[in-house]
Amino acid sequence: MHTVIRSRIVRGADDGAPAPTLYLLNGANGGVEGSWYDETDVADFVRDKHVNVVIPIGGAGSYFTDWEFDDPVLGRPRWTTFLTRELPPIVDAALTGNGANAIAGISMAGTSVFQLALAAPGLYRAIASYSGCVRTSDPQGQAFVRAVVARYRGNALNMWGPFGASDWAAHEAYLHADRLRGTAIYLSTGTGLPGPLDTPEGTHGDLPHLAWQLLFGAPLEAVMNTCTRALRDRLAQLGVPATVDLRSTGTHSWGYWQEDLHRSWPMLDAALGGG
Repeated sequence: MHTVIRSRIVRGADDGAPAPTLYLLNGANGGVEGSWYDETDVADFVRDKHVNVVIPIGGAGSYFTDWEFDDPVLGRPRWTTFLTRELPPIVDAALTGNGANAIAGISMAGTSVFQLALAAPGLYRAIASYSGCVRTSDPQGQAFVRAVVARYRGNALNMWGPFGASDWAAHEAYLHADRLRGTAIYLSTGTGLPGPLDTPEGTHGDLPHLAWQLLFGAPLEAVMNTCTRALRDRLAQLGVPATVDLRSTGTHSWGYWQEDLHRSWPMLDAALGGG
């Protein structure tokens, strides 16, 4: 990508033995305005666990994919190459990785984790999507992707070509869900209805953030809920196992994603070999 990419590293329990790696992808802003490390308790959560956590920073509006064309604003996004071919060998060498990987992502990255698993079969033993939407090639999906990319002043036509081009369908996990067989899958989402973390207490008195959750995070999570249910049904139709956590409340916000990480950990841990 002709640039330097930073990653936050969280070391788990260090007993000298090679450890698996959990990659955590941030949402549409790429973690520049708040990442897994800043917004959740991940550092404390994995302190006693036999796993290393890697949180790449950057990629706002990129969908963490390889773009077909350079973008005047977003540059040269080649995130699939970086995340599947360049970064893992560096991580394994620097952190004594044992070659077992899992990846989880929120919001925009909840789409990307599926695309990355399709692009690099066998690289990830498990994937987890928190409040994500895998539809990218139908009209509604393309409109949603276009809106996310445009928010960061990028041009979605530079990503996979003209809307309706074959690359849009090629990257959609909903259409190729059968290829995920053998990968442990975790899906979670709220409904958009206010929940226990959508209160002044739940946001630690941050009233502007609470207003954002209620005005914007609520309808956005409702959309994610519809997408997640559709993927759940698609996986069930194909006989591809998945753990699905459909919460009855909750908006599109970090507090719930922290809970999602905790809830999905037993499945991720099992896929990574326990520890």
